[in-house]
Amino acid sequence: MSFIKTTEQDSNYNHLEQMNLTELLTNINSEDKTVAYAVEKSLPQITTLTHQIVKKLQNGGRLFYIGAGTSGRLGILDASECPPTFGVPHELVVGLIAGGDIAIRKAVENAEDSTTQGWLDLKEHQISKKDIVIGIAASGTTPYVIATLEKCNQNNIATGCITCNQNSPLSQVSKFPIEVVVGPEFVTGSSRMKAGTAQKMVLNMLTTSTMVLLGKVKGNKMVDMQLSNDKLVDRGIKMLVKELQIEYTVASKLLATHKNVRTAILNYKNGRKS
Repeated sequence: MSFIKTTEQDSNYNHLEQMNLTELLTNINSEDKTVAYAVEKSLPQITTLTHQIVKKLQNGGRLFYIGAGTSGRLGILDASECPPTFGVPHELVVGLIAGGDIAIRKAVENAEDSTTQGWLDLKEHQISKKDIVIGIAASGTTPYVIATLEKCNQNNIATGCITCNQNSPLSQVSKFPIEVVVGPEFVTGSSRMKAGTAQKMVLNMLTTSTMVLLGKVKGNKMVDMQLSNDKLVDRGIKMLVKELQIEYTVASKLLATHKNVRTAILNYKNGRKS
């Protein structure tokens, strides 16, 4: 199969420095509009990988993201949002980045070129056959990610990927690849743009649909969210008001007692109304 690195192809636009601000923003927006359609074409692949994630998590496994640069940061972002949004343990969805935590803020030179560090990073988390590992790389050519997935395959650990090129080396080592081909970037090679947006959209889909299927959402509400600030406490109280048809003050006391929206609903419906 041929591999064309569309993420590195020359931009559809030229002489960017000669555009005025309105032209720049309009053209960037025009390119961004194409991303959702590219994701739509990959829905069968996204569905297949999500089934695998749900299966692993239902059986006591964990979800790992591994990437470098922008891709690694996006994985960490998605993983870090799961505990406060869905009330799951921090260890359930884990994001790893080439170069370690310092690389979240600052690029670590040559970190993405290591073919051994990714597996070592996973071993620190006692990776096992129960888990699933998803490599994220817009180009699909990042050695840190490819080598790690190869090692996972050798150890019978389920693997998936999110990339923005077809038939890339990363896709070829992934058991459940997702390929969202967004085409050339507005600034040639700047895959933090359309490719990054596509990866973020897919990550949202993977974890949100997984958490819904795992029962972490009731109706359309985040009933297991962590009540970590006043905004979320107020949101939780309003959920109780709507679900239980009670006054705000009653809901406030109920939530203060049980510290969790789902628990408050269950206790109220079972007659424990305070």
